[in-house]
Amino acid sequence: MNKNKLTVPDIIKKKGREKITAITAYDSLIAGIEDKIGFDIILVGDSVSNTLLGYEDTLRIGMDEMIIFAKAVSKGVKRALLIGDMPFMSYQISKELALKNAARFISESYMDAVKIEGGQEFKDTIEFIIKSGIPVLGHIGLTPQFYLSFGGYRVRGKKEKERKKLLEDAKILEESGVFAIVLEGMPEDLAKEITENVSIPTIGIGAGRFCDGQIIVVYDILGLTPEPHPKFVKKYINLRELIEKALLEYKTEVMEGKYPEEKHIY
Repeated sequence: MNKNKLTVPDIIKKKGREKITAITAYDSLIAGIEDKIGFDIILVGDSVSNTLLGYEDTLRIGMDEMIIFAKAVSKGVKRALLIGDMPFMSYQISKELALKNAARFISESYMDAVKIEGGQEFKDTIEFIIKSGIPVLGHIGLTPQFYLSFGGYRVRGKKEKERKKLLEDAKILEESGVFAIVLEGMPEDLAKEITENVSIPTIGIGAGRFCDGQIIVVYDILGLTPEPHPKFVKKYINLRELIEKALLEYKTEVMEGKYPEEKHIY
């Protein structure tokens, strides 16, 4: 085993000491770059459904596809904690099926843990998986797999009833044994309150500045995904524009007979 490889206890120890850096990846090339930089967590997110595969949401991807992407990511990573995102209906049907699918992430694609969306409704399932030896990352707030029930992608926790439910969910997930919780799409003050009232790390995405860490979809910050982006996304570079420029230059040179040049010929 790689002695520099991060583990679940390493992530837990960072709470209150050091910000946790997390990001998504879907292929070995990007994952390798992220790992070289030193991200703590690399998530093979079900967001691959709408960022890479072109679907309108995360509900269109299944376990077989997720395993393929997870395998690819694992090939590029030596240090970061790798997490497989349990896709839609891979854990909602029964805890037995959930365990079977979670185990596939570990045994087939070398993930170190899995992520499950939802709160107290999945308490028994999460406990069942954890007791079987597979670490679980929780996820509450704006949970994309449940956006149809929410009536769209909207901030959660603005209403008092929702706020109370999310606070309860966080405590229940902590009691269930998750090693950290993703807080997505909620008011900053609520995320701060949750962070201060659980002993495990919180990792924010659209949840403000007071979480123990942050996670983001890599293609969003690289400027590859088309507009519009959620408010919380900061685009650090516009790769879409750079790629379009390079491809247009290649196409033009081919059409004008400028490529290949003599130095490209055997």
